[in-house]
Order: sequence, then C-alpha cells, then structure tokens
Amino acid sequence: IQPGAVIGSDGYGYEFVDGRHVKIDQVGIVEIGNDVEIGSNTTIDRARFGKTQIGEGTKIDNLVQIGHNVIIGKHCIIISLTGISGSVRMGNYVTVAGQVGTVGHVTIGDKATLTGRCGVTADLPGGIVYSGRPAKPYMEDKRLEAHFHRLPKLNERVKALERALKAQSDSDA
Repeated sequence: IQPGAVIGSDGYGYEFVDGRHVKIDQVGIVEIGNDVEIGSNTTIDRARFGKTQIGEGTKIDNLVQIGHNVIIGKHCIIISLTGISGSVRMGNYVTVAGQVGTVGHVTIGDKATLTGRCGVTADLPGGIVYSGRPAKPYMEDKRLEAHFHRLPKLNERVKALERALKAQSDSDA
C-alpha cells in the first residue's frame, strides 16, 4: 500500500430527506486479498453493509477511486485515474486502462479489457476488448469513430444536394 492511499473511507451514500441530503452510515468493511498492490492516493471505500472486496493478485495504480460494495476479482490490473462506482462487480483477470469510468451496479466479465477513457454504462461480457463512451467492442467503436470523423464532409454533401434539389424544383415551377 503506497503513501496517501485510503482504505475504508466512508462510501458515498446519501438519502434525500426533508429537502436535504443526509449521510447514510457505511458500516461495512474492505477485504483485500493476498499479493494486492495499491498505488498512491488511491481510495477504496468501505461497504454500506457487507464488504468491498479486492481479489488476490490485483494491482491498482495511483489515483484510483473504488466505491462502496465493489467486488474486484483476482489478478486484475487497474491503471490510474480510474473511477469504479459503487456496487460494481468485476470478474477475474480484467484489465482496466487509464481514465476509465463506470456507473454503479454493473458487472464486468472475466478477462474483459477496457481501453483508456472507456465509459462503462451497462454490463459487459468477459473476454472482449472494449473501447469508447459508452463502452462497446473495440472494432465497433473504431468503425463508429471513423464514421464520426467523416460527418462534416457528409453534412456538406447533403446540404449541396438539398440546394441542387431545391434549385431543380424552383426551375420546374
């Protein structure tokens, strides 16, 4: 465990009561398996009830936030500037690149790979490389990204065709 790491801080839980946010007690624990490494300034929140769990052999880089009730499997790699929201379930041998973010209550399957800046908004089956925001299989994301970069030229072509059709329509009238 490197300097500045915080293990067992309060989970981020509030309830809206009588027009204000009221802190919900976080009375669970954090359980860390053998041969786990936790980088500087990483925070692992304790569970609301039960436990936040980091599996054996997992390596966590600096500046990672792990929310309450998260379960991380064995031998995962989590790179810096990643935020894992509360109640996420991560399988074994998952690789999480830098600046990845997840919503809460999703499951990431065994041997999934999340590329840098990936945004996880739904459950992800294991054994697949994911990319993009929202996360999707890598090649699908790259195809969509290629189309996205062609949109300005495509938009100009559509406008030109619309002008030509309007001119044709005006001359026929």
